[in-house]
Amino acid sequence: MLKVTLKKSIIGRPEKQRKVLKGMGLTKLNRTVELQDTPGIRGMVRAVSHMVEVEETRDAT
Repeated sequence: MLKVTLKKSIIGRPEKQRKVLKGMGLTKLNRTVELQDTPGIRGMVRAVSHMVEVEETRDAT
């Protein structure tokens, strides 16, 4: 699992980056979401890596 937190505002960012963040569920500053660690999610995180903070967590199950 990946814990992703939005650390910088989406104001003034390109539409593509806004859509990536919305797709991950990050719509407000300092919001944190837990996402599955898949290649697709890793690509999304890489596209907006300058705006988010990522932490790897262990799956509880």
